[in-house]
Amino acid sequence: MLRRELLSVRNRLPENDVDETGRALAERALELPELAHARTVAAYVSVGSEPGTRALLDALRARGVRVLLPALLPDNDLDWGEYAGPGSLARVQHGGKMALFEPSGARLGADAVTAADVVLLPGLAVDARGMRLGRGGGSYDRVLARLERAGAHPRLVVLLYDTEVVAQVPAEAHDRPVHAVVTPSGVRRFPSA
Repeated sequence: MLRRELLSVRNRLPENDVDETGRALAERALELPELAHARTVAAYVSVGSEPGTRALLDALRARGVRVLLPALLPDNDLDWGEYAGPGSLARVQHGGKMALFEPSGARLGADAVTAADVVLLPGLAVDARGMRLGRGGGSYDRVLARLERAGAHPRLVVLLYDTEVVAQVPAEAHDRPVHAVVTPSGVRRFPSA
């Protein structure tokens, strides 16, 4: 129910609001000390009305940061490839799911994410505890479990619209809080993560 409501609000956003938000998100995110010192960042390419990530991807790359982007596998797990600029993206249609922009270069394997200093997570909402509500496909739950198994402790940051920071989202036993949320108006940190 909450997912459907949040997606409905997003889908009504004008395209220029989405673009403007992406620029504001990039500015706020680039102020994070975690990103200022990161050598490798696992990110994603926003699609549709998701808060825009392209300006941030290009800014990170311009800083010399290695940016890893996901490629969706048939079982909803994620492989990774390196972002080499807008020309390195391919639009990939996954069955009845939405089309995604994925890295067109060599695949690095599902474990490549364990080398990231920061993981930028997509989401629909985050609550006061830092619990993230995703789209429900489980791809990033697998990523977070993989990081935990590998003993990797990157900073976890979710990018959202201001209205998507809510009082509470449903959480399951395997869910883990994020360290911070970046919205167009600022950054909120969660010490429990």
